[in-house]
Amino acid sequence: MKIIRVHHIAIICTDYARSKAFYCDVLGARVVAENFRAARDSWKLDLVLPDGTGIELFSFPDPPPRPNRPEAAGLRHLAFAVKDVAAEKTSLEARGVAVEPVRIDEYTGRAFTFFADPDGLPLELYQA
Repeated sequence: MKIIRVHHIAIICTDYARSKAFYCDVLGARVVAENFRAARDSWKLDLVLPDGTGIELFSFPDPPPRPNRPEAAGLRHLAFAVKDVAAEKTSLEARGVAVEPVRIDEYTGRAFTFFADPDGLPLELYQA
């Protein structure tokens, strides 16, 4: 197998409008396509990040909550590479997003921090 890159990440949200605003207005993703699937009572929003990675944002009626404490098996978090973690932390906080203190990765020496999307999905900023 010769994987080139991550193509997309799929996320199920509980409040479509709130999550769409967060991923577009706060994180800067661009809308590629937006479709309502009446048979499933579900929105599917295709977004793209500046590097070309896609995010599929889905809404479904009454999705179960995501277990996260204690940490559950499965996807732990989604990390975004940024040039300046501290500056991006300040930018998120200015938009009302709670962000953990910046820490330094003991193995790489790079700065990182965590915050969450509107449904509590852990997101990370990692120094590129």
